[in-house]
Amino acid sequence: MTDSTIIYTHTDEAPLLATYSFLPIVAAYAAKAGVAVDTRDISLAGRILAAFPDRLSPQQRVPDALAELGELTASPAANIIKLPNISASVPQLKAAIAELRAQGYPLPDYPDDPRTDEEKQIRAGYDKVKGSAVNPVLRQGNSDRRAPAAVKKFAQEHPQRMGKWIPESRTRVATMAQGDFRHTEQSVLIRADDTLRIELITADGTLVLKDQVKVLAGEIVDAAIMRAGSLREFLAAQVAAAKAEGTLFSVHLKATMMKVSDPIIFGHVVRAFFPETFAKYGAELTAAGLNPNDGLGAILGALPPGSEIRASLDAELAAGPVLAMVDSDRGITNLHVPSDVIIDASLPPMIRIGGHMWGPDGAEHDTLAVIPDSSYAGVYQAVIDDCKAHGAYDPATMGDVPNVGLMAQAAEEYGSHDKTFEIPSAGTVRIVSSSGESLLEQDVQAGDIFRACQTKDVAIRDWVKLAVTRASITGDPIVFWLDEDRAHDKELIKKVQAYLKDHDTAGLTIAIMDPATATRYTVERIRTGKDAISVTGNVLRDYLTDLFPILELGTSAKMLSVVPLINGGGLFETGAGGSAPKHVQQLLKENYLRWDSLGEFFALAASFEHLARTTGNAGAQVLAGTLDRATGTFLNEDRSPSRKLGGIDNRGSHFYLALYWAQELAADETLGAAFAPLAQALADSEDSIVEELAAVQGKPAELGGYYRPDPALATEVMRPSATFNAALAAL
Repeated sequence: MTDSTIIYTHTDEAPLLATYSFLPIVAAYAAKAGVAVDTRDISLAGRILAAFPDRLSPQQRVPDALAELGELTASPAANIIKLPNISASVPQLKAAIAELRAQGYPLPDYPDDPRTDEEKQIRAGYDKVKGSAVNPVLRQGNSDRRAPAAVKKFAQEHPQRMGKWIPESRTRVATMAQGDFRHTEQSVLIRADDTLRIELITADGTLVLKDQVKVLAGEIVDAAIMRAGSLREFLAAQVAAAKAEGTLFSVHLKATMMKVSDPIIFGHVVRAFFPETFAKYGAELTAAGLNPNDGLGAILGALPPGSEIRASLDAELAAGPVLAMVDSDRGITNLHVPSDVIIDASLPPMIRIGGHMWGPDGAEHDTLAVIPDSSYAGVYQAVIDDCKAHGAYDPATMGDVPNVGLMAQAAEEYGSHDKTFEIPSAGTVRIVSSSGESLLEQDVQAGDIFRACQTKDVAIRDWVKLAVTRASITGDPIVFWLDEDRAHDKELIKKVQAYLKDHDTAGLTIAIMDPATATRYTVERIRTGKDAISVTGNVLRDYLTDLFPILELGTSAKMLSVVPLINGGGLFETGAGGSAPKHVQQLLKENYLRWDSLGEFFALAASFEHLARTTGNAGAQVLAGTLDRATGTFLNEDRSPSRKLGGIDNRGSHFYLALYWAQELAADETLGAAFAPLAQALADSEDSIVEELAAVQGKPAELGGYYRPDPALATEVMRPSATFNAALAAL
């Protein structure tokens, strides 16, 4: 790899399929400016295969591309385009394993209850790839995410339709008032580099939950408990409340990123909704290997028609509150699959359409949105309250909410996976220093969920610096969304106040507010067309960079997401992938992919610009500038994929981006000669190319796999225009 190399990540689902269409364009154009484009496979399937090399033949083995990229992030030469990838829940992981085995890879089964040393080793290998395995490795910098000016202008000129809010709406958020992670959190500032141990002290002795936890001076370490008893009481009350209030019941978690804690919480929700069934048949379901943590769908799929357990589930489903639906046409409920209802991708659309979710009848209804942990639930309630009082937001006039997110080096909750445990028996969990000093202690009962988190000082310093830089550029106020009543945030506030003194903040508006107050301040500003920069921790970064863009732009996929790596390199993210599975389903059925690559266009331009700045490659700067202008034309001409069959899909949008980009390059003094023939050829062949792209629509598409498509089949599906392919090859 040279300094003029961009690494494109090979990921999953719709973003991966789009790569088969778009990457040949990128590579061909970049080569004319001396920029190489290489790929690394960090897909779920690729990560699974990399975890078990000893079980594969030499021909089947794949390199550990994620580990390689993790090392690369420490280099100032790092320039990585990161597309959305699957943060796998257990059902997704099992499905991927089954597909790979069907393709001839002799992978072991996923052990739900590992007992032997071999099973424990297999489980450890799979645990490394499930959940948010990618982001903590690659995100060695903090996040700067915002809507590009061209996207904002287009959204104002072509505002999306918003649902109607009424003051009488019964939609609300329900969250825990005690016994959750927020209320039990403890925090400590580490004074010197050390190695910690997490242990459970019980009447029977000491169990080491996690050993060799390395910490650095200045780091914040947290310990929190989700108390199972409090959770069960809370959930039972919410099931009853939804029934009494006549609202849909829905739960909103993040079982993909929070891969240990949230599937367990999801299982508690399933049990709470079907208490009689689990009281009577719970042992039988467990013996059959059916775990409510995997969702209602996994249980129903394994039960024969007419079985007693299925009849019991049906009876409780009919007697309980009406469940919100993921897909009412197919009978997929809110409780079917834990990875189907991701909080940051499910609540914003609910707010956008007037506080409604879809019921089994295919109609919209008011909803009780259950968010068990109260850490950030108040954000959504504050937005709902604002909409009840003032109506829906107006995308034509509303302001922006850029975000500076603390995520470097697995900051906060997303770095907790290897330190999150379901407690096997009552006792005390301690975090102990190497000298034997107990730094944090939590009394626990069997079934409680313990979570420890770390946030490094270098990441916090960089985060504060990035926030001040963004405010200095825009002049907008910056708000640190931190709660002084939360143990972790209290420690973080001390550091923020200290590190702000290292920067010139004259003339800047800087505030620290708890999340609910910050939300109210922010929505008041955006209703008047003013911007406010949110400066948040890692999970809240995820929530806000979906919430406000979905209300403002219709999608978070159009956001520019730059991660300035701490050591000088750049990571450029292309948007969120929450809608990716639905797009693949449509492609398989109709050979129509409505995935929008606009975020990829912006990320690529920023990547070229970074490369030009760090290497002095003038051609890369030309590519960046011309791509930005081409994207502006792309938006003005409305060449984004349409939602329905018969319009421009992802492949058509790539053609038009290639046409406009070639035309911009053809007018450039340095690269014009190389691109003028291509620009002419694409313009002359526009009708033919569009016709060839449209001709394949409406028929099923064959990919040879969902998690690991056959490259030849995927290329054939995603590059169906012989005319376009030939023109590009001639470049």
